Amino acid sequence: MDTVIVIGGGAAGILAAGAAGSRGKKVILLEKNNKLGKKIFITGKGRCNLTNDGSIEELLDHVVSNRNFLYSAFYSFSNTDIRELMHQFGVETKVERGNRVFPISDKSSDVIKALTNYINDNNVDLRLEKEVKDIIATNEGIVGVKLKDGSIIECNKVIVATGGMSYPTTGSTGDGYRFAKSFGHRITPLKPGLVPLETQEEWVKELQGLSLKNVKLTAIVHDKIIYEEFGEMLFTHYGISGPIVLTMSNYINKYLDRGPIKVLINLKPALNEDMIDKRLQREFDSNINKQFKNSLNDLLPKKLISVVIALSAIPENKYVNQITKEERKKLIDTLLGFPITVTRTRQLSEAIVTAGGISTKEINPSTMESKIIEGLHFAGEIIDVDALTGGYNLQIAFSTGYLAGISV
Repeated sequence: MDTVIVIGGGAAGILAAGAAGSRGKKVILLEKNNKLGKKIFITGKGRCNLTNDGSIEELLDHVVSNRNFLYSAFYSFSNTDIRELMHQFGVETKVERGNRVFPISDKSSDVIKALTNYINDNNVDLRLEKEVKDIIATNEGIVGVKLKDGSIIECNKVIVATGGMSYPTTGSTGDGYRFAKSFGHRITPLKPGLVPLETQEEWVKELQGLSLKNVKLTAIVHDKIIYEEFGEMLFTHYGISGPIVLTMSNYINKYLDRGPIKVLINLKPALNEDMIDKRLQREFDSNINKQFKNSLNDLLPKKLISVVIALSAIPENKYVNQITKEERKKLIDTLLGFPITVTRTRQLSEAIVTAGGISTKEINPSTMESKIIEGLHFAGEIIDVDALTGGYNLQIAFSTGYLAGISV
């Protein structure tokens, strides 16, 4: 009987182990932590956004890197399949805004319990606190793995599901890239995906903690819009974060090597220039004898007022009844295109996912098997595939893990 070793007890590794076990294989799942699913536990702020309820095509549309590679995986084990698996092991799910799927209990621990029961039902031999040092192979293919303690476990199939380099405290420390490299696999450059962004402007420190809802973010490179989205964002002591910023990071990542990127925040996206002008005139009429700095309280969050005033270049002590039409136009331009300069992403350890990884050209998309060495499969974040927030990255892990598991 084939002996399959799965390295890594995260979403991809658990599905791979369970799927291989369901096919009657002898499966050993090795996890270097003292428990399974440490990264699953913290996803969705501890609620576990385990997938997205969109169609398969919609899932693929939210994949940023190498979407075509995932066709077989997504159709082999879909978002419906993971929800059915949860149901089978007692975890009911619900759909929230943006088609995000969560357990009804809002507890990621329930998802981990269900996945643990899944591998137990399929006779997987789970071994915790077992760190793999090397994968052993000969000309004939895979023959075993060597653990950090020096012991060797014989096998003829290995699935590497060790994760990327994001959240290193969960055990994702890049071991799998080293294993892949040792067999000649190419690793595309590793970059932070879904990560906060640092900015050039010093005044962001004044706005730290300010959350903006229903704004529009636009990133521009060489006068071309490369990203535009409505939603929520947050100012930090180093720059910007929040849902639409994390998503934007995946689109602008490759451009940041060439220099800073201009980003515009439309603070009033529901209003056009004429509408905002009329709104301003009403505000000014009701504050006609006040200084400019005291006239925007109903229009903007308090923290933002001084920065907007500075960017509009209107003297803050000027009285409202003295503001010219040209000055009002400058203010409108600032409100509809509040400028900020992104200089770089935060480091990989702060990212939600790792962009880059083992080249998809060297992996069979129908089986997740290495094209370089027989019996070696890959699953999850270690592969050069990544997607936007909303449950898509966990679905990639589940789907590629399952496909690797049924293919060994």
